[in-house]
Amino acid sequence: MTAITIQRVLSKARKELEGVSDSAALDAELLLAHCLNKSRTYCHTWPEHELTETELTCFEDAITRRKDDYPVAYILGKKSFWTFDVEVTPDVLIPRPETELLVETALEKLVDIKNPRILDLGTGSGIIALAIASERPDSSIMACDFSVKALAVAERNAKNLKLDHQIEFLHSNWFLEIAPDLTFDLVISNPPYIEPNDPHLEQTIRHEPYSALVAKENGLKDIKNIIENCKQYLTSSGWLLLEHGYDQHEKTQEYLAISEFIEIESRKDLAGNTRITLAKSY
Repeated sequence: MTAITIQRVLSKARKELEGVSDSAALDAELLLAHCLNKSRTYCHTWPEHELTETELTCFEDAITRRKDDYPVAYILGKKSFWTFDVEVTPDVLIPRPETELLVETALEKLVDIKNPRILDLGTGSGIIALAIASERPDSSIMACDFSVKALAVAERNAKNLKLDHQIEFLHSNWFLEIAPDLTFDLVISNPPYIEPNDPHLEQTIRHEPYSALVAKENGLKDIKNIIENCKQYLTSSGWLLLEHGYDQHEKTQEYLAISEFIEIESRKDLAGNTRITLAKSY
């Protein structure tokens, strides 16, 4: 009987995933490392290691799920973002690299503010709040989400990263449960911004929470809502930062201008897509 080695199962899995994933080799290695409870380096270092029956069953099940376009991050139960790994479940969006631009810009705007107060709207897994908290230990952050299940994931991530003392988690649909007398130096959000009829919803992201992806009014309803209700929660010269779709910056800027924000600016991510817009209150 042919030995069931790392090399053999990886070769077979790569071929099975080629028509499904643009990163078939990487996906296979990540999933096998997960089932072995080892690193990817181990898979390269010990190609002749023979899998146990339990390990093989775990890996075959994972490959079957991935062949159905199920996200690797959900199978692993974690995803890297900023400088750390976070827990992810199907109750939260999978962190994406472009959101790091939002964090970088926030840190830039907070550089001269001591003990900044920050509001993270629609926190999901908590990645934005966690990244800012990790870089600014003097900050205090309120992180809101209308999903109780998402908040539970975010709270676990904060505890695992020992950042829970800096972040207050609140169950709120945008501003509804936030005390009207609170003010923040910066309000930040990666809200739903995909149109309901967007064809991308038939692809891998169909496995992610629909309510965290899709917004009415051509994907702009939540962006508009945040802009229209944000000012009372910002300090004078406070900043609002929003992530949005690659083609939504003009409308976002228009809404900000109507609400009398100043210093309105949009920025591109590493792929060259206009991905965030920021503006200042006064």
